[in-house]
Amino acid sequence: MPISSTYSKTFTIPKKSIDENGHVNNVAYVQWMQDIAVEHYDSIGGNQAQGTESTWVVREHKVEYLLPAFEGEEIEIRTWVESIRKVRSLRKYEFVRIADSRLLVKGETDWVFVDVKTGSPRAIPSEVSNVFASESNK
Repeated sequence: MPISSTYSKTFTIPKKSIDENGHVNNVAYVQWMQDIAVEHYDSIGGNQAQGTESTWVVREHKVEYLLPAFEGEEIEIRTWVESIRKVRSLRKYEFVRIADSRLLVKGETDWVFVDVKTGSPRAIPSEVSNVFASESNK
């Protein structure tokens, strides 16, 4: 059961995201995953809650490509936080083509909360984990 509600946005696939095979390059999805994670976190006050002494870094991305997407298609990206553990957070994603509601890609990122100065993992403070819980109750 997710600990946050789903955050989503819709956009049109730009030409710059298309590879030599004529469809969205796999690396574009990873960039979009990171972008929407940051946007979602900021929109619920995560940056304010964490302060400047800590940050999130990626430990692992998993991406499953189900169907290709093409330039000019409109897609919706959905993301939510699935779980939070002591120093880690699992975030999930879905990419859906608007025209036919088909799931194109699904993925997840294992994020680690770290100390900015040392780079060492640090416990996620309740002020940070609470932004997800309070956001899901809206």
